[in-house]
Amino acid sequence: MFIGEIAMRCLRFRTSYPFVILLTLLLSACDKQPSAPATSPLPSVTVYAIEVQDVGNYREFVARTEAYQEVDLLARVAGELIERNFDEGSFVERDRLLLRIDPAEYQSGVAQAEADLNSKVAAAEGAERDLKRGKDVAKQGYISQSDLDKLTTMASQARAGVEAAKAALDKAKLNLSYTEIRAPFSGLIGKVTYSTGNVVGPQSGPLATLTAIDPIYVSFQVEEADYISYRQRNSQTQQSPAQAPFELKLRLPNNTEYGQTGTLDFADTKIDQSTGTVELRAFFANPEQIVMPGLFVTLMVESKDKSQLAMVPQAAVQESQQGKFVLVVNSNQEVSRRSVSLGRRIHAMWAVESGLNAGDQVIIEGLQKVRPGILVQSVVKHVDPVTGVVSDKP
Repeated sequence: MFIGEIAMRCLRFRTSYPFVILLTLLLSACDKQPSAPATSPLPSVTVYAIEVQDVGNYREFVARTEAYQEVDLLARVAGELIERNFDEGSFVERDRLLLRIDPAEYQSGVAQAEADLNSKVAAAEGAERDLKRGKDVAKQGYISQSDLDKLTTMASQARAGVEAAKAALDKAKLNLSYTEIRAPFSGLIGKVTYSTGNVVGPQSGPLATLTAIDPIYVSFQVEEADYISYRQRNSQTQQSPAQAPFELKLRLPNNTEYGQTGTLDFADTKIDQSTGTVELRAFFANPEQIVMPGLFVTLMVESKDKSQLAMVPQAAVQESQQGKFVLVVNSNQEVSRRSVSLGRRIHAMWAVESGLNAGDQVIIEGLQKVRPGILVQSVVKHVDPVTGVVSDKP
């Protein structure tokens, strides 16, 4: 009997044990509180606050630079080249002695011409004395008119001989002066084509080339329709260069802007029939001689009558099938899409004709992380308008 009771109790314990475990688990689950859903941080973007700038009507032309003055140095007399007084590629002042041809032959020519002149002068003086005596004798009837005429002719020929001798002396001195080749103006001297010791002459061609590049000329072509329109607009007023309705600037081949402004000084008198253009020329001061002749440059023409336009960094502009647009962050840190109409490019910026206003904040970094309608965390930074480098706002 005792053994049977123990067996029944063990059976009841085994039957209730799974129920106890299940109840324990349910009670433990009830004690746990539901956890709040995890929130992701807002995307971080860099924005640029739009600024406005005065921008005028603008055109660009492909242009070519030309020397203000250029001359080939030639040998005008024949002889041995005995002296060179400059370094190739250097700057030389006006009237500086550059090259010398052996003057010995021409010095002898001057001495001979001087001696011949002295002889002719003496002969002329003698002929004048003979004529004077002949006239005195003719008054007394001791000489015929025919002999007096001969004396007159001889005196005239002697005077003519003096003049010829003077001309010969001048020519000899001129030839002697040609043995010294001097700089006709200040400029850069190029490569010498003949070394000292060579015999040169008028048929030798250029010995070197002298070039003046301050100021520098810039030639370009304008389409005939544009040129006629410009003439019509300005035909009633005579304007000085300072009053011209536009500004001229240069962009050099290395894509940098030249620091000097130019002045229009020449327009051709006819239209090129093959191209339908007219050639114009401007000049720019070139004190540091940075701009060399023969460069292809971009001539930028901007009107002085300007309007204030918003400037947006190129990095902020995107394009779709509907056109160009930017992403703007408003005061609530919400992103929206803004279509823009762009004008000219100025260095790293675009001039915006419509779509943006001063103070609008456009996204320039982090564009791939956002879309219109979402909230963002924005940081305002500065963009260098020339290089486009982004930095902390100064």
